[in-house]
Amino acid sequence: MSVSLELSDKETVAVLGPNGAGKSTLLGLIAGLLRPSSGRADLDGRVLFDAGTHWVPAHQRKIALLAQEPLLFPHLTVLDNVAFGPRSAGASRGDARRAARHWLGEVDALGFAHRRPGQLSGGQAQRIAIARALAAEPDLLLLDEPMAALDITVAPMLRKLLKRVLAGRRAIIVTHDVVDALVLADRLVVLDAGRIVEAGPTRLVLERPQSAFAAGLAGLNQITGTVTGHGLVSEDNMSIAGVVDDAAVPGEPGVAVFRPGAVSVFPEPVHGSPRNTFPATITDLEPHGDQIRIRAGALAADVTLSAAADLAPAPGSIVYFVVKAAAVVIYPAKTVRNDEAGPRP
Repeated sequence: MSVSLELSDKETVAVLGPNGAGKSTLLGLIAGLLRPSSGRADLDGRVLFDAGTHWVPAHQRKIALLAQEPLLFPHLTVLDNVAFGPRSAGASRGDARRAARHWLGEVDALGFAHRRPGQLSGGQAQRIAIARALAAEPDLLLLDEPMAALDITVAPMLRKLLKRVLAGRRAIIVTHDVVDALVLADRLVVLDAGRIVEAGPTRLVLERPQSAFAAGLAGLNQITGTVTGHGLVSEDNMSIAGVVDDAAVPGEPGVAVFRPGAVSVFPEPVHGSPRNTFPATITDLEPHGDQIRIRAGALAADVTLSAAADLAPAPGSIVYFVVKAAAVVIYPAKTVRNDEAGPRP
């Protein structure tokens, strides 16, 4: 893994990427659960590790890690679970319990104070885990897929809660859910194979993704290639007409994006300006709201049920994706260096 990342004092950064990209490894290194063979990490001027010369144990880092599972102590009450952090830091029993009650109130869970973890629902337990993490007054909060194990009906409530308690705090959240990123994060970092491949303000990354992973999160088709005067030439030498951003320079690398909903699907080639026609071999069909999403490798098209019935698509069959040039946006491709993944002005 080779990652350089900075956070400002009151910033939440979402880390996304495909499975195996190194997201959980990154959190483990920061939290002190994994020991690196090289590199350095600092937090508010304190060196957390400098491989080969310095190492601060996890319990001394003032970093709280909130995992997918609440991991509450089953033999302790909710109140004592939340008081555990302050108590471990040297607070008296009374002070620790006062802090615990405060944070239970912050997560709307004071009524559960005398319950045991086994008496809680999954959503309730995760709220207690959030209170326990915050009661430790961490300088940095790490969240590893905090809603992955929750029922879909519970996640929105917890997301709203996190947005409130993370305000003004420094946090890193690993997630696969683009909604988490949109609601909670000031900035996105996309990892792939242990390296940062994309970073920037949340809305900008999702509106103009540079990586295939971010384009998928944003629900966009993406084609990379070289900018021309009127569009883009893809890496497989296909000409694409579109609306070219003023910053895109002919001859330089570029990215073309368009929505699956902007794509029409035909059994035969369709010509005419200003249209783009892509021959496509269907790889998959899936429901998408009240439509059918037709996938052809990395590209996708959304068609109505009646259009799908007329087309009778099937995996392996060849169709033609057609999209108007006005629906295609072309902008410069950017190479993200790991040393650029710091706070944005």
